[in-house]
Formats: sequence, structure tokens, C-alpha cells
Amino acid sequence: MAEMVQGVSPDLPRLPRGLSGAPASFHLLAKPTGAVCNLDCSYCFFLAKEQLYPGSDFRMSGPTLENYLRQLLESHRTPEVTVAWQGGEPTMMGLTFFRQAITLVRQLARPEQQVEHTIQTNATLIDDDWAAFFAENDFLVGVSVDGPRELHDTYRVDKGGKPTFDRVMKGLDRLKAHGVRWNALTTVNSANEEHGARVYRFLRDDLGAQFIQFIPIVERAEGGPIPTGDKVTDRSVSPGGFGDFLIEVFEEWVRRDVGTVYVQMFDTSLANWVGVPGALCVHAQTCGTALAIEHNGDVYSCDHFVEPDFLLGNIGDRHLLTMVASPQQVSFGLNKRDSLPAQCRRCDVRFACNGGCPKDRFTFTADGEAGLHYLCPSYLTFFRHVDAPMRFMAARLRGGGFADEVMATYSDGEHVPDQPD
Repeated sequence: MAEMVQGVSPDLPRLPRGLSGAPASFHLLAKPTGAVCNLDCSYCFFLAKEQLYPGSDFRMSGPTLENYLRQLLESHRTPEVTVAWQGGEPTMMGLTFFRQAITLVRQLARPEQQVEHTIQTNATLIDDDWAAFFAENDFLVGVSVDGPRELHDTYRVDKGGKPTFDRVMKGLDRLKAHGVRWNALTTVNSANEEHGARVYRFLRDDLGAQFIQFIPIVERAEGGPIPTGDKVTDRSVSPGGFGDFLIEVFEEWVRRDVGTVYVQMFDTSLANWVGVPGALCVHAQTCGTALAIEHNGDVYSCDHFVEPDFLLGNIGDRHLLTMVASPQQVSFGLNKRDSLPAQCRRCDVRFACNGGCPKDRFTFTADGEAGLHYLCPSYLTFFRHVDAPMRFMAARLRGGGFADEVMATYSDGEHVPDQPD
């Protein structure tokens, strides 16, 4: 693979110069196996995307890999660039593919660029060879685990319907043994939504997770590659259940874990209270800088919008940066803010919520206006519940202090006193 880097083919798109409105950086999820996975998680929204590419072998080719990495690296005008792999299950590509990717990055990156390698995996295929590779190349590995055995195995099963918990734990043990940086990605669904504190303690105490993401499962009942309708499956978290789950976790975290365990939702919330951009696009005012690239080089507006209407083009025909800065993508990002119903625009927690992800805005407001987020009841209860401690931590940070000072005040049975704005 190394010998493939001989300069840019005259047939491939070149970096556009002076492109108006192009962001200095953006995030791109690469799916080298498309939707193909060795598991068959009941709630997985992405498996149906196979139907968009009939007859495909769902494997990113060497030339596409090189073209993708070249365009990604040359598009960034910031020193940090993230190469992010997801699926399906990306480890199904095999170690040779990822070794080639590492070689290409080293050859294509500019001297001043610092490249962060990340991968999201179900961990069932990770052995010592994989773990050693991740450690050697300083990957950040996201491991999908939904809680203790019976909660995890409710929906995270293999193609034969068999449980996967033991295989995930075996893969995670290999990562730990090799000192690999890892975080936990936990979905919140109908099986675990009433067990927030239990799930959190399992991740923190049993697994030793220090970085945790909680992702709500909102699965439209009318499935297929393009979900429609306003009904959800019985696997989905309930409209208020995600908020109750987060509150349970928050009450544990705010008393003992601030500054030592990082929960993405809480970090993003605190950023919104401080008034700085958070890391989670779901609760940003606008979006559009978190895209997805399929195994064949097709680029979509978002990982949750891998649909024909949101196809921006292919890196074999258009340069990646041209697509990121295109009017279509800019409009997609602004629509998150501009399509908010009136109920959201006048909501007291809009600054923290911003209406949630557009993919789940399929319910109706109290006065019948379309475009309300399915999880609106959850967001209302959660953001209102954490208001006082968030304002306390925000005030400490603005004054040069530390957020973890909240733990001394937030003792059992007590809430943090109101802070001045």
C-alpha cells in the first residue's frame, strides 16, 4: 500500500483553493464495511442501510482508502485531525487494512498535523494482535456495552440470536491488558432505561470506565433504509425514560465523580451553561460539520442521514472539502436551528437542548405544530434538574476555580444553592 502514494492522480478531485465558507475542521465517520456487522443488535438503525448498496461487497478498496485519507488530511486547516472508523463493525476489515491506513496517514499528513485515531467497535473480534496494534498506534477505542450481562444481552446479540456479553468482556480485557485507551458507549433502551444508577456503577466500578457516552435508542417502527412515521418500536427508550436514566446517573456522578469520570452528556451540558461550544452535536445550535463516508467513497450529511436525499457526492468525483462547504450541507446544518417549532424557541432550556437531533423530531407540540423531538419530555426534566449544579460549576469555572468543587456542596439529600447568573 505504501507505494500507492505517488502524488495525486490527475483524474481525482484536487483541493479547492479559496473555498468560501469552508470550516477549518470537521468530523467524518468512515464506514469501511458499510453497514455490515458480525452482530445483529435488535435496535441497530444502520443494518438496514445495506439495502442502499445492492450487490456491494461492502469493503473499502485501497484506492478509496488512500483518496479518503488524502482529502481528509489536506482539508483541515487545524493542527489536529481525527481519523474515525465506525460501522457496521470496522474490525471486519482485518488488521492489514488498518496497518495500510496508518502507513498512509504517516505519508500524507503534513509535518504540523497531529492525527488522532479512533474506532468504535463491539469488541467481539479483538484479540492480542488487535490490542497490540491499537496500543502501538495510540488508538482511542470506543467499546459498545449496554450494562451488566442481562441488560447488555437483551438486544446485543449475534447473527444466531446468541448473547455477546462474554465476548465483549474478553475483547475489553485484551484492550486493558495492552494499555489501550478506551471509552464506553452505552445505548439507553427499553431494557435498561429504569436502571441508570446500576448501569453507571457497572461501567465505572466493574469495568473501570472513565469516559462514557449514553446514546438513546429511538427506533422508528416503519423501518427500512429510510425510517418514517411517528411510531417507535418497543425496544426504544420511552419519551421520558432517557431523562430519568440521566438523572439517576447524574445524582451519582455529581456527588463523587466530577473530574474523574467524564460523561459526554454532562460535559456538553456544562459547556452550554458556561456558554462555549460542547462536543455533542445533538445539543449544538446548528450542525453540519459531522459527516459520514461510506465504504465506496459516498459522503452523506450525517451518520444518521445516510439516505439518498442527503448524499453530497463521492470523493472520486468531488473533493471532500467542496462537499463539506456546499450550499446543501450548509443548509442542512442551519436547518437544525431554523426548523425549531415555536414551543422550542420559547423554551427555558433551549440554550442547553437546542431541540435535539433533527432525526428524532417527528412528534408534535401541544398546539399541534410538527417538529418536536421525541425525547422532549426527557430533555425538559433533565436540563431543569441539573440547572442549579450546572450554574454552580459554571460559576466556579468562570472564577478560575474547578467544577469538582460542586461535590463538597452537593451532599446526600441536598442540592446546590442557586448561583447568580
